[in-house]
Amino acid sequence: MKHSVSAPTGDAELLTLRIEGAIAHLCLNRPAKRNALSDALIAGLHRAFIDLPKAVRAVVLAGSGTHFSAGLDLSEMSEHSAAEGILHSRSWHQAFDAIQFGRVPVVVALQGAVVGGGLELAAAAHIRVADSSAFFGLPEGQRGLFVGGGGSARIPRLIGVARMTDMMLTGRVFDAAGAQAIGLVHYLVPEGQALAQATELAERIAANAPLSNFAVMHALPRIAEQSQDDGLFTESLMAAIAQSDGEAKARMQAFLAGKAAKVRKS
Repeated sequence: MKHSVSAPTGDAELLTLRIEGAIAHLCLNRPAKRNALSDALIAGLHRAFIDLPKAVRAVVLAGSGTHFSAGLDLSEMSEHSAAEGILHSRSWHQAFDAIQFGRVPVVVALQGAVVGGGLELAAAAHIRVADSSAFFGLPEGQRGLFVGGGGSARIPRLIGVARMTDMMLTGRVFDAAGAQAIGLVHYLVPEGQALAQATELAERIAANAPLSNFAVMHALPRIAEQSQDDGLFTESLMAAIAQSDGEAKARMQAFLAGKAAKVRKS
C-alpha cells in the first residue's frame, strides 16, 4: 500500500508512505532541494503520523537522494512577521510531537546533510541510524536565526547544552563518527546501508508487545524529567500496566515454557 503527499501544484510527491506488513516507510521526497522542509512537507508529516494505519507497529523515516534533510526551506519564511513566525514554529512542534509521542516507535535513516531543521526532525525519532556520509550541524546562528522546530528542547537532552551551544555559536559540524561519539546517533553503518539497518531495527521493534513499546516512548522520557521518588512511582505504575496486558502474559508464559528466544550477544 502506498500513499503520497503532493506539492500545492500537484506536480511532485513531497512525502511518500509505503506500508509493508507492520512497518510504515516514510520518505522525504525533495532530493533536488536536499529534502528541505517546506510547510507542505511538515503538514504532510504531521498527517502521516496522526493517520497511521492500525496495523503499523513501527515507522522507518528516511530521505530520498544523497541527503536526509538540509533543514528549513528558508524561501518560505523570509517575510514572516513575529506572530507568523511563532505560529510557524508551533506547527513544527505539533508535527514533531506526533513523531516523538505518537503511537509507534520511529527509526530514522540518515545520510548526507542532517542540518538545522533536519537535525531537529531526526531528534524527534526514537532510534537514529547514520551512514558514514552523514554530517550534522545547526547553522541557525550564522543565519541570524534560532532553532524553531523543537531543537532547543530535544537536542540538549541528547548531547547536552554545552555541545549544542558550541554547534550554534561556532557553526561546528560533526561527521557521523563524531555524532555517534557525542550521542546524536545510536548506530553507525557504512555508506548506503542506513536504510537497511533502520528497517532491520524497525522489524525487531515491531515484534515487541505494543504496550511495552508505548511505555518506552511515553513513560521513559517523562520519568527521566521527574524526581527520583516520583519517577520510581511512575515506573511502578507503568510496569504494572504493561505486565497485566494479555500479550505480555502470553509472552512471559512462552519464555517460562522455553519457547521464547533467549538474550544473546549481538
